[in-house]
Amino acid sequence: MRSLPEILYNFHWIIPGEAARSAQAYAGFLGPFLSAHGIRGVVNLRGPNQKFRWWHYEKRVTDARGIAHFDTMLSSRRLPTRQMLLTLLAAFDAAPKPVLLKCSGGQDRSSFAAALYIIHTRGWRAFDEALKQFAAWPYLHRPKLHQRWLKPFLTFARDEAKGRPLAEWIASDYTSEKLKAWLEGQGWDDFFRGLYDKPGGAPGL
Repeated sequence: MRSLPEILYNFHWIIPGEAARSAQAYAGFLGPFLSAHGIRGVVNLRGPNQKFRWWHYEKRVTDARGIAHFDTMLSSRRLPTRQMLLTLLAAFDAAPKPVLLKCSGGQDRSSFAAALYIIHTRGWRAFDEALKQFAAWPYLHRPKLHQRWLKPFLTFARDEAKGRPLAEWIASDYTSEKLKAWLEGQGWDDFFRGLYDKPGGAPGL
């Protein structure tokens, strides 16, 4: 049976004992929540946000407990740059396990990151498994119009990579412009809100 914090924070294992996903843990329960699941690394998908209390709280808790903390930036509406994706994959590699991937609600960016984690660590043979990370239940992934590019990204990546490892393809060939053109070619012009061009990020998106 799932505990109340697991329900409140939309916590789920991606790969049991290795990687998990969740929403932002508020209300002062982050430390016990991380300890209860043995988390040793946190990948924050909301970016470094020194102006916000939640970020400082998260850093204090992870630092005090010796949990590695990685700031990465994703927008659920704007298409990611090559560097954003490479930074995310590098965090996957560097983070001690078990690692927690978390965004604001644990629904959209966490679904995307969890799917990429599976492909990055298990290869394209795990494509179908990765797609399941976008399920409405239990992950509550119900994307708004401009967030609907997230799941199709996997098909775009698989077809473009042609069997190459995800990180190799991103480093050599991926651009947000190519993704934009592919989405528009599918008739999905309104599935995103443009390219990512904000240097500071947009917390909470």
